[in-house]
Amino acid sequence: MIVIAHLSDPHIDSEQRSIERTRAVMTYLEGLPYDLDAVLVTGDIADHGLPSEYEEARRLLTSRHPVLVCPGNHDERTAFREHLLGLPAAPGPVNQVHHGPGLTLALCDSSVPGKDHGHLDDETLTWLDDVLAKATTPVLVAFHHPPVTLNMPYVDGIRMFDEQRLAELSTRHLRLRAFLAGHAHTPAATTFAGLPLLVAPGVVSTSRLPWERRAHAQDHVHLDLPPALAFHVLDADGRLTTHYRSVTV
Repeated sequence: MIVIAHLSDPHIDSEQRSIERTRAVMTYLEGLPYDLDAVLVTGDIADHGLPSEYEEARRLLTSRHPVLVCPGNHDERTAFREHLLGLPAAPGPVNQVHHGPGLTLALCDSSVPGKDHGHLDDETLTWLDDVLAKATTPVLVAFHHPPVTLNMPYVDGIRMFDEQRLAELSTRHLRLRAFLAGHAHTPAATTFAGLPLLVAPGVVSTSRLPWERRAHAQDHVHLDLPPALAFHVLDADGRLTTHYRSVTV
């Protein structure tokens, strides 16, 4: 059995609120009486893409479990590489692959520098096609932006677009099991290209659904709800089950 903790959107900045909420989630994971196969963080690690924010994130996102991160629309690629991953500056998307026992995790950079919406460029799709072609284990593909509408107008306006290229690519690879995303700041489960698409809750905040009460039209988020995360469980039969948990700060 493979178990992955999936969190998203910590939006770490200089304020104690984001730091304390991220720390609470990581402390909860460290206290589990179980060794997770990975802790996946799907983007918006930093709120402003500043080196100091990534340095704080690097301290907070330390774990006995393998920690994997990909960028979101609030992240800045150069600072992300240098100050979070400890890699030299390089042009282009930050794509990474993790090979664990019985699982491959492909982390795609869906960010578009200077924009809020998402897109997988030619370099990323070529890279992903190669990862999937070489995989000998089940594969989960992760990125920040959901490639479908979630019936949340604010989020849907800045989702991943040109998603049909990803859908076409996915039909060629039978080891692909599911897509994992963040960005929406709400737990959600749907499908994309005939496969599960599982969206992690937000750490820093929770989006209001269109039918929930709000103080005014631009009141998009709950700030009083606790941070939350998902656990994805891949069993020996290749079946994926997802559980959601909130964490006390």
